[in-house]
Amino acid sequence: RLRAPGPLTVDWRAVLLTLRLAAWTTGILAVIGIPAAYGLSSTRFRGKALFEALVALPLVLPPTVLGFYLLTATGPRSRIGGLFESWTGHRLAFSFAGILIASVLYNLPFTIRPFAAAFSSVDPRLLDASRTLGESRWMTFLRVTLPLGWAGVLTGLVLTFAHTVGEFGVVLMVGGSIPGVTRTLSVSIYDDIQALDYAAAGRSAFALVVFSFVVLAVTHALARRSAFRG
Repeated sequence: RLRAPGPLTVDWRAVLLTLRLAAWTTGILAVIGIPAAYGLSSTRFRGKALFEALVALPLVLPPTVLGFYLLTATGPRSRIGGLFESWTGHRLAFSFAGILIASVLYNLPFTIRPFAAAFSSVDPRLLDASRTLGESRWMTFLRVTLPLGWAGVLTGLVLTFAHTVGEFGVVLMVGGSIPGVTRTLSVSIYDDIQALDYAAAGRSAFALVVFSFVVLAVTHALARRSAFRG
């Protein structure tokens, strides 16, 4: 049993839950985002601009608005929430599964946009040469596009992980603040401030500042390395 945060500690349950959420979100978006980004960067279809705008919508949409609609869609009275509860016996809203869905949707642009930019930057002549040599489109992607765009893919994954760690509005709206279930580190800071425990909030906030600085440093290093290789 984990104890409540002491004078020199942070809420480790919130830290572990945050890392778990970030890892699951990054993994799911890696599986979804790579083929989606490749399709966006290599094909033209009717309604592509609308699809790109839909993917980028979380960048400009207030988190509380997205959280409200997700809470409405996953609540026990909704069709999705009702089906989930009938299958699993648990509610989708105010659960880890609920905040995971919210996190995946909210982080779509932070994954797909860097992926698509990396794939679009690959020299088309290299792709044509690969196809001329008899490689299929899929094998060309695996052997040419993905290796040359790895820096952009890695940048997108790093940004997704970091952005998930710092999420607040969407997670709070969909999951609330249930210790060990939906109470992430950012929500824990909010709860500490509400309880006037500024010392605990300060320690957690400082940890997030250090983490964010490291992530930005890594991201800029990857960008410079990618530009140098280009």
